[in-house]
Formats: sequence, structure tokens, C-alpha cells
Amino acid sequence: MKTVYLYSTPGCHLCDLAWDILAPLVSHLPLCMEEVDIAESDELIEQYGVRIPVLKFANEEAELGWPFDTVQASSFLQKYTGAN
Repeated sequence: MKTVYLYSTPGCHLCDLAWDILAPLVSHLPLCMEEVDIAESDELIEQYGVRIPVLKFANEEAELGWPFDTVQASSFLQKYTGAN
């Protein structure tokens, strides 16, 4: 099972919106979604601080940054899970 990370931070309303979009999609795909709090790492703050929420698969370079909608998120997730 692949892992997809949602880079976010507490109190981020855009991250909450992203979670609302992603949760129903993830429940139908063979993957595990983990939320990563960027505030726990200076490196992550530097990399994602002004771009969160950002979706990224483990061991993949491609990222899906905000803004995204259900269609874009679904397409991104399916591309890396091989699901249709």
C-alpha cells in the first residue's frame, strides 16, 4: 500500500479544506494518507511554509499544491496508485 503525505499545520483553514476534498477519495483507493505538521521541522517550514497544503507520495518527486479541486486531487492520486 502506498503512502501519501498531506503537508499542513494546525489552524490552516486551507489544509482543512484539502482534507475535506481528500478524505472521501482516499477511502476508495489502496493507499494510506498521513498528515505531516510542517511546524515540527525547520526544513519543512522552509520547503512548504507558503505552499501548504501540499500532497506528495512517498518516494515520488511530484507534488500537488494548493489550490486543487476534487478532480485534480483524484487524478493525482489515481496516477500514483494505478487505480481508475
